[in-house]
Amino acid sequence: MSLPHAILTALMEKPSSGLELTRRFDKSIGYFWSSTHQQIYRELGRLEEAGLIRALPSEVPVRGQKKEYEVLPDGRAELARWVDESQDPKPVRDALLLRIRAAAVVGPQGLGPELRRHLELHRAQLAVYEAIEAKDFPAGRDADADRLRRLVLRGGIALEGFWLSWLEEALSEVEALSGAEGPAAAQEGGA
Repeated sequence: MSLPHAILTALMEKPSSGLELTRRFDKSIGYFWSSTHQQIYRELGRLEEAGLIRALPSEVPVRGQKKEYEVLPDGRAELARWVDESQDPKPVRDALLLRIRAAAVVGPQGLGPELRRHLELHRAQLAVYEAIEAKDFPAGRDADADRLRRLVLRGGIALEGFWLSWLEEALSEVEALSGAEGPAAAQEGGA
């Protein structure tokens, strides 16, 4: 996914200013595609220059007033083209996984607290997603757009469930290994 397509998606849902987009990214799209305030503003300029969005005319031009943007027909066409495009999954790139692999050669000391910290972070994120689901998707809310938005949220919930399960397994393994074997014994494991 790319930032321009994330912005086009957000603007198709609701015309917004750059500041409003930043806030919306922090509360929804940012959970799976993060971006800084500066990146969003830079991309808004590029999209406007490419003729994919436009700033809505202001009723009263005031210096420093925030611009609100909407998607133009070419922007909608670009977003539809992108949705129809195939894309391979991206490989996982996670420092914690690399640290655990490194522990196989230097020993797992110190990993326990970090795994517990990650467990708490994922528990907190799961709670956020579940609260969003309860608030934004009550029973009976089943318009097509709502069903697809909820599907994305359910993906986030499932990923957090995976991480919690895997982190509990990893913590159990690391605790069992801590003190039981040194780096030399760990190296014999290979893989």
